[in-house]
Amino acid sequence: MEQNNSLSQAAEKEDIKIYWDEPMSRHTTMQVGGPAAMLAQPRDIRELVSLVYLAGKNNFRCMVMGNGSNLIFPDEGYKGLVIKTVPNYGGIYVDDDGVIRAEAGALLSRVATVAAQNGLTGLEFAQGIPGTVGGALCMNAGAYGGEVGNLVQRTCYMDANAKLHMLASQDHLFGYRTSLFKEKPGNVVLYTEFKLQPGGQKEIQEKMSDYAARRREKQPLDQPSAGSVYKRPEGHYAGELIEQCGLKGYQIGGAMVSPKHAGFIVNTGKATASDVIALMEHIEEVVLEKTGVSLEREVRVVNHRR
Repeated sequence: MEQNNSLSQAAEKEDIKIYWDEPMSRHTTMQVGGPAAMLAQPRDIRELVSLVYLAGKNNFRCMVMGNGSNLIFPDEGYKGLVIKTVPNYGGIYVDDDGVIRAEAGALLSRVATVAAQNGLTGLEFAQGIPGTVGGALCMNAGAYGGEVGNLVQRTCYMDANAKLHMLASQDHLFGYRTSLFKEKPGNVVLYTEFKLQPGGQKEIQEKMSDYAARRREKQPLDQPSAGSVYKRPEGHYAGELIEQCGLKGYQIGGAMVSPKHAGFIVNTGKATASDVIALMEHIEEVVLEKTGVSLEREVRVVNHRR
């Protein structure tokens, strides 16, 4: 395609490597998905901004992703440019006043570890969360009573026209598993600042170890998945509803409702994206029919054309 070539040549002039027809199964934790027409992994903020700008200039579709821990790319792949912030764009910097600045591609769990090493408390709940800072802000990631939205001081982001802005804490529109960046996906997180409090390293490490043990006990960490598939319905827990409907262990193709935790779908080894999507649709249909509860997905299925 002419647009591909134009974009590739422009990126080459910026010394940015482009991967063609890259299988997205290699870039998501569920390990499913067909090829992206093009994929790039920027090394710094300049390359990230340049890629978004070049895609727009060449009228070529693009999306920015992190660790792919809550994304399902279809078997058809993605007809455009995928910009993946992991593993290169993930700097973490600690200030003297308890502020940690983390780039979009930094793993949230790694930020929590750095905070603990510096005696800063507040991010212990993020231990074991596989997503990136960018993804965490989009979804207002949280666990065990904590959410990133309670800790964000400000965020630098880029709009759809590749212009940079600084967003104050109160303007993020954080809610349960949502934020401004989910509502307006054309805005791309570049970095954020977490305001944390001083704490005892021993107490911080003990809390993180406790959360890690709980995750190992209750979650299927030994199999590919996209994490918790559904948001928590009001007054219920998605996993409990799915289990009550007799779906624990239910399987379509290589995709299975985890026997360990019914809120997870796991890849048993040869799952396709179609298997995963079909299983989600079946779960939603059965749960609605038997309980009257409509499940809302936490994972995102990427549209391969639009």
